Amino acid sequence: MKNYPTEDIRNFAIVGHASSGKTMLAECIEAASGVINRLGSIEAGSTMSDYHDAEKERQISINATPLCVEHDGKKLNFIDTPGYLDFLAEALGALRVCDSALVTVNATNGVEVGTTKVWEWAQDLGVTHLVTVNCLDKEHANFDSSLASLRENFGNKVMPLTVPVNVGPGFNQVLDVLNKKLITFETDGSGKSTSEDSEEAENLHAQLIELIAESDDALLEKFFEEGSLTEEDLRSGLHKALQSENLIPVFASSATTNVGVTCIMDFIARYGSSPADKPTTQATLADETETEIQLSDPNPVLFIYKTMNEGHVGSQSFFKLYSGTLKTGVDLQNNTHKSTERINQIHVLNGEERTSMDSLSAGDLGVLVKLKQAHTSDTLAGGKVEAKLPPINFPIPNIHSALRSKGKGDEDKIATGLSALHEEDPTFVYKVDGELHQTVMSGQGELHLDVICKKLKERFNVEIELYEPRVPFREAIRSRAESKYRHKKQSGGAGQFAEVWMRVEPRERDSGVEFTESLVGQNVSRSFVPSVKKGVDQACEEGILAGCRVVDVKVDFYDGKEHPVDSKDVAFQIAGKHAFREAFQAAKPCLLEPIMHVEVKVPEEFMGSVMGDLNGRRGKIQGMEADGAFQVVKAHVPQMELYKYSTILRPLTEGRGMHTEALDHYDTMPKEIEQKVIAECQRRNEEDD
Repeated sequence: MKNYPTEDIRNFAIVGHASSGKTMLAECIEAASGVINRLGSIEAGSTMSDYHDAEKERQISINATPLCVEHDGKKLNFIDTPGYLDFLAEALGALRVCDSALVTVNATNGVEVGTTKVWEWAQDLGVTHLVTVNCLDKEHANFDSSLASLRENFGNKVMPLTVPVNVGPGFNQVLDVLNKKLITFETDGSGKSTSEDSEEAENLHAQLIELIAESDDALLEKFFEEGSLTEEDLRSGLHKALQSENLIPVFASSATTNVGVTCIMDFIARYGSSPADKPTTQATLADETETEIQLSDPNPVLFIYKTMNEGHVGSQSFFKLYSGTLKTGVDLQNNTHKSTERINQIHVLNGEERTSMDSLSAGDLGVLVKLKQAHTSDTLAGGKVEAKLPPINFPIPNIHSALRSKGKGDEDKIATGLSALHEEDPTFVYKVDGELHQTVMSGQGELHLDVICKKLKERFNVEIELYEPRVPFREAIRSRAESKYRHKKQSGGAGQFAEVWMRVEPRERDSGVEFTESLVGQNVSRSFVPSVKKGVDQACEEGILAGCRVVDVKVDFYDGKEHPVDSKDVAFQIAGKHAFREAFQAAKPCLLEPIMHVEVKVPEEFMGSVMGDLNGRRGKIQGMEADGAFQVVKAHVPQMELYKYSTILRPLTEGRGMHTEALDHYDTMPKEIEQKVIAECQRRNEEDD
């Protein structure tokens, strides 16, 4: 493949909800451009983009896969992204480096929750939208209802540029609104077609002219004066309308038979966004001052949007070049980690196939192999360029599981594997929790964590099992109390003596533990105050009711007694710890539980089921708000009731709901639940001992 100039490059991400036909759409582009001579299939595991074993096994996309073809004198770089909610964030990295988003909608379902999510990401990143209503050959496909759903969610700028003629099984004809043609496709998967003039597209053509005119004041004035626009005006205004999103084009397609896909390819090649449409990109310097990177700058600046390790290739860094020309043999500075990387090989990918390149032009996508210290969201630059491009803000994980090794002595290998997999997939995180004595893995869903476990086994030869993570409960008090504790030990040698008088009282929530002393007189030397505090701190760390951390207590060491010979630091430390425990137990102790702020986005018909389920989890509904055709339910729910909630939400909403959760506050646990939790915590602590 030749090195294309910037203005002839088209970067677009194929995004959308699960089962909208994205992978087969990518397959159709490959076939229509002549790269493959027949369509592969999901069932057979023979598509260009889903080539990983895990994808073939589960028959879903898990990775964002770059592909590229040549069409109409242009280079089409496109990235097939997952739609399954566990892996949807792969689309975010792809959108970050693409100039347009081809949003794929299943014609039997219309706009779904995954559709709105990728739409919002594209909007936030300033990426132009194109839409294809796909699967129009299916039994219950409905183009009109899908179009209405798109307009309800995204506005009336949504405009069909191809309209299906014979929706349902046998679908093979579309009206080309732009060219006023009736196009008939062969249904053998080749994408070949014939066309003839059509008057049926006249009304839609007139609407298209109005939308295009609105994007340009000069065209609008000409439209009002003459009542129409010439074909030349129409075509010159089309690109501008697309960039301003005064027009969001919609296409009709069937990716199982390759009908309508060449219309999309033609449009992207002729009118679609290119990197040249955004000649500057915002960046920051080391001191956080803002700067700009120009496409025309001579020094290469690239951004790594994804990293992956494959056995036969090694580490791969997927990038977009934002300025200059990238050539092999050069050294680039990693401005994120202050290291240097030698560029030995440059590849462009078409699924699993790779082509070596001597150089790439600004705006192009490629992959570098075996960089020493390169991570997702890193910026590499040549010359003296010190700018960093902003990192990708990946979504926060919403499902958590603790892990334990199935084999002895695998802890180091597990730690190495988890670190490596997090580097490849920032939507997967893990934490070694010293307080709860467990390692917790967090991801976007149960399947996401299952895939991580499989990768650990295949690549690092370790097996783990997952279990419900412990909840970080807290212990507090509800009233004042005091205690007097004497520690006395006599065992032949030097004795130990300390007496501590202590008061405790509750503090405001989230205010922490405050230790004070109000000693008067000479009963206790002030030099023993730090020892008493150390004993109190130890008791707070270990917990008293259930072995959970103590919070929000004021402690006052107000008096005591000492012995001139036997009093020493360790004695006052022990006395302080026990005095605090006794005072705490007399002050109406209680357990606090973490309360999460949960937001669930669902189609309106599932509202009742979702709210009923949240109420059953001791949730308190905080409010609801409309988001297009969807509703967002906001609630406060105890963390202990949310284990695997994303897995439960799927069947509850027929796979059309998604949620986020974040810690909101701690609150007192109901008494009947508290007793069960205390008993369970005590049992577990005894087992750990």
